[in-house]
Amino acid sequence: MTGALSPSAGSHQGLTDRLARWAKGLSGRSDDEDMPDAQEAQRPRAGTAANREVVRRRQLYSDIGDFLFAHDLDLTPVNFSVALDYLTGANVGVEKAIKAVLMERGKITNSWIETLSADQRADEVTPESLASMLDKVEENLSHFSGLMHESRNSAKDYGAALQEQAKGLSDDGDNEPVLARLVGLTRSMVEKTRQVESQLRENQKQTHALKSSLETARRAAEHDHLTGLPNRRAFEGVLRDELVLAQENGEQLSVAFCDIDHFKVINDTHGHDTGDRVLKFVAGLLSKASDDHCHVARHGGEEFVMLFRGKSAGETCEAVDRVRQDLAGRSLVNRSNGERMERVSFSAGVANVLAYEDPRAALKAADRALYLAKEHGRNRVYLAAEAD
Repeated sequence: MTGALSPSAGSHQGLTDRLARWAKGLSGRSDDEDMPDAQEAQRPRAGTAANREVVRRRQLYSDIGDFLFAHDLDLTPVNFSVALDYLTGANVGVEKAIKAVLMERGKITNSWIETLSADQRADEVTPESLASMLDKVEENLSHFSGLMHESRNSAKDYGAALQEQAKGLSDDGDNEPVLARLVGLTRSMVEKTRQVESQLRENQKQTHALKSSLETARRAAEHDHLTGLPNRRAFEGVLRDELVLAQENGEQLSVAFCDIDHFKVINDTHGHDTGDRVLKFVAGLLSKASDDHCHVARHGGEEFVMLFRGKSAGETCEAVDRVRQDLAGRSLVNRSNGERMERVSFSAGVANVLAYEDPRAALKAADRALYLAKEHGRNRVYLAAEAD
């Protein structure tokens, strides 16, 4: 029939309309009214950063809709999230998985996305999962303790029963009934021992699985999800260990705080997806300097921390400054729109850890040096005064 829509086409049209309304909402305009002159004046002008962000988001909404419709996917939060991760490249694992299945099958399904999403969340550690693991550990310990107590009691009872039956043995009497009872007791004890051994093996398997889960939880708790670097919690442990090694070996130990310059402007101008990619890029540059004697971590936000054992504070300044020069000399491009970005740089402050009574005092000194570097123009590395 002329003008009739199939259910699939109707769904596509409905989705397109919804996405169009969302996009119009970004600029403050409704479907059925023209924008007054006062509102027109407030609308982002063509060519400005604000206008480019609106255009980018509109295009992203449209791309997500096209992606979902092309694969006949349901309009669910999970599908929208996966489509967003794939189209923006925000999740490398999702991006690679979808590209692989598209090359193999040419299409993805709702059930496949649900499986992918579940796999992506498999390593996530929540308070609930930690509590559950701790409950299982406690249960296993309790069960193990019970098995040991039962085993000791069984051995004690067996020994007492043997002694009691042995009293009935005589040198010249008929000992066959007594020996039969002794054999029966021994068989019973052997069977009991086998049961305990079987339970202990099962307990050992569960304990091994829990150990693996707890190790995953520990790694997740000590690593930054975005950059893959150790986080602040992990760095504090490394600092304690490296301080001990430096003191034992008579080595120098220096710390550096690095903070990306004008990072809020990057987020506001180019969007948070681009900001995240900048964070990962800077993390990668800093990681190239890391080895057994140099540790890099994300301290929080746009701030990174580096710890150098075996380098003086001056040598650390030079090492960090080489990375700073490398970053400042690069011409980065916003992957979402192909536009060249303003220069991305970082400032840093360095301190000699052993010049202070407490490592925390050294961290504060490095942080103050970083503040001065920011205050005096950014894109530079400052050394903390040891008398500070």
